[in-house]
Amino acid sequence: MTREEVLQAAAKCVNGNRQEDYGSPENNFGLVAAFWNAYLHPYMRPNIIGIDSKDVAAMLGLLKIARIATGHGKADNWIDLAGYAACGGELERAEEATRSEGDERT
Repeated sequence: MTREEVLQAAAKCVNGNRQEDYGSPENNFGLVAAFWNAYLHPYMRPNIIGIDSKDVAAMLGLLKIARIATGHGKADNWIDLAGYAACGGELERAEEATRSEGDERT
C-alpha cells in the first residue's frame, strides 16, 4: 500500500462504519479509559492522574506498533495506527479548545 492508500483507508475506518458501530472516538475512548482506570485502580498510587481518552488513542497505537514489531505486521496494523493517531490528534485539539475557552473566561 502507498502512504495515500493507508491514510485513505484509515479515514474511511475512522469516519465510516466504526464510528457508526461504536460511537465517536471521544465517547468510545472515554469509556475504554474508564474501564482501564477501574481495572488499574488497585495498582495506582493515590493522587495519580488516571488514563484519559488521548492515552487510550496513544496506547492503542502502541498496541499496533507492538504487532508491527513482531515482524508479522499487516497493512491493517498500519491503517489502524494511522486511525488511532488521527483520533488522538482530534481529541488533543478538542482538549486545547476547551482549555482556551476556560482561559478566556478567567
